[in-house]
Amino acid sequence: MKGIIFDFNGTLFFDSQLHYDAWRIFSKRLRGYPFTDEEMQKYMFGRTNSDIIEYATGKKPSPDIVEKLAKEKETLYREECLRRPEILKLAPGAEKFLDWLKANNIPMTIATMSEWDNVAFYIDIFKLSRWFDLDKIVYSNGKIPGKPAPDIYEIAAQNLGFNPAECIVVEDAISGINSARAAGAGLIIAISSVEPVEYYKNIEGVSGIIRSFDEFDRSLFDIKQPQLLK
Repeated sequence: MKGIIFDFNGTLFFDSQLHYDAWRIFSKRLRGYPFTDEEMQKYMFGRTNSDIIEYATGKKPSPDIVEKLAKEKETLYREECLRRPEILKLAPGAEKFLDWLKANNIPMTIATMSEWDNVAFYIDIFKLSRWFDLDKIVYSNGKIPGKPAPDIYEIAAQNLGFNPAECIVVEDAISGINSARAAGAGLIIAISSVEPVEYYKNIEGVSGIIRSFDEFDRSLFDIKQPQLLK
């Protein structure tokens, strides 16, 4: 493989519980009761805010309503992040792995259905410019269909100058795995951030499963003399 594309939420940042909490609170505001665990897994992760709000309200929202409600929910989510400093850190082994990728000149980017306000928050909090070309990050801009549509991974691979088949995708959500598979990703690595390892074993398209980035098989990349980082 020549490049790597990371989902962000639940992948590089184990924030699923924060999103659970924020969406449950917001769902109660929208419809009077919170989302169930099954709804969160099936309809929330990897989807656009427009998709989620349409599901929660049961009708197609106008762009103005989507923007208003999405900003309220994402503000609530970022407040939850800042209240939980013990969670506000990159996934286990992520910094060391990103350092290794950078040292070995392996092209990498992020493909997230988070909107820009959250992406800017992550860039600032985690200092993502240490590793990523910020112009190549793909995020929900109101034009890209949500996962499981393949568009986001097709665009991310194009930003790296590769076909999706030349890239590894790292994902945690079913919708994201299906998106990467539909895009024709070369390999899909599932990271077990919330769900157990067994959850991913029979999912079509998953090539490997990790619990932290320390477990990532670096030999998957096409490099001659890998640089070792302590």
